[in-house]
Amino acid sequence: MADGGPVVHGYPHLETVRTAITALYRRLSYDSVHSFASSVAPADVAFADADDLYLGVQRVARELVRHYRLPDARMIVSFREMRHAASVELAAGPEYFIELNDRFRTHRRDIGAALAHEIMHVYLHRLDLSLPGTRDNEILTDTAATYLGAGWLLLDAYREDAASSQKLGYLTPEEFGYVLAKRSLVFGEGPETWFTSPQAFSAYEKGLAQARHDERQPPLTAAGWAGRRRYAKDRRYAQDHGPRGLTPGGPYAFSAGEGPQGRGGGLRVAFACPTCQQRIRVPVRGRVRARCGLCRTVLECDT
Repeated sequence: MADGGPVVHGYPHLETVRTAITALYRRLSYDSVHSFASSVAPADVAFADADDLYLGVQRVARELVRHYRLPDARMIVSFREMRHAASVELAAGPEYFIELNDRFRTHRRDIGAALAHEIMHVYLHRLDLSLPGTRDNEILTDTAATYLGAGWLLLDAYREDAASSQKLGYLTPEEFGYVLAKRSLVFGEGPETWFTSPQAFSAYEKGLAQARHDERQPPLTAAGWAGRRRYAKDRRYAQDHGPRGLTPGGPYAFSAGEGPQGRGGGLRVAFACPTCQQRIRVPVRGRVRARCGLCRTVLECDT
């Protein structure tokens, strides 16, 4: 929790975020991910200063438990002085003990954001889904909470001006915006009206631009002129000299498939699905329509 300190911006965790999105689709399946097509409604997790603290906390926790499809889980929430925003004890259940930072006693509008992260820990624990290392696992938790419809609360908790700053979660504001935009592009939601923080709205717009950039990478037909020109140059080199001489790490990679190399041979190109980030491998033969086997997105390609 950044409280008054500097807020990191940009996309330092972008590759881990993409790995987390792929892992979510692989563990949950297409149908389960799409069962979260509706996000948590702002009215359902609103917390006014006049509300009773403990009754309000339990109400918001129950709403998030319902949203995450955890009907047999009970959240026992308390407050104490601590460094982090919150913590949860991951036991066998059905009761889970969540502790919130004492500051939330007077900053009640952000209680939903803290609970969205901690209850997602419970959800992932029950799924037995994790990434190696504490840092990456926390990034997975933020990503999953956002992609499954509750993490917009974490982005909305981001506020920054010349005198103060606040941010919850491990992702940067722009990374939260990126994951939220990925979700919005899949489910057709418009979260812009949910934000109470103007800084959150700005971060979402930047994340949306990055998400749309993913959809304009070659060999997708939506790629821009510069990308298509670079792709054509790399393709010619792979056809003439083989794919090994090309620099790895770009948005696409060539490899030799079955059959002889060359223009009529078995050259293939692999690239990331812009929806779930799983690698897709298709033959190099001009216009191709590919269907991602993980998220079922149909992609128009010019290979």
